[in-house]
Amino acid sequence: MEHGSLTDPSSATFSLTDEDHTLANSVRFVLNKDPRVVFCGYSIPHPSDNRVNIRAQTTGDSARDVFKDALQDLMVMCQHVRSTFDKAVVDFRVSEPVKQMNIKQ
Repeated sequence: MEHGSLTDPSSATFSLTDEDHTLANSVRFVLNKDPRVVFCGYSIPHPSDNRVNIRAQTTGDSARDVFKDALQDLMVMCQHVRSTFDKAVVDFRVSEPVKQMNIKQ
């Protein structure tokens, strides 16, 4: 769900249901790293409400497009972290086979 001005596409508030600080703060971080973003912040309307509002204001680009780009960038970051972690687990298991056997006994 998106709230914004019909005359100014560079400002919008995105309302995400069933989300909390975890996603909202991550998206806010990525948006604030984008040079097209002038302002970005988020709020949770009420603690019992499972919803976050993310406000984005840009230098002129469509806030919707910038928001989509931020979500894509966040997905790429998460995939990189996951693959790096998986590789580190495999490397650890290969380098420490004897110690792992002793732990399991």
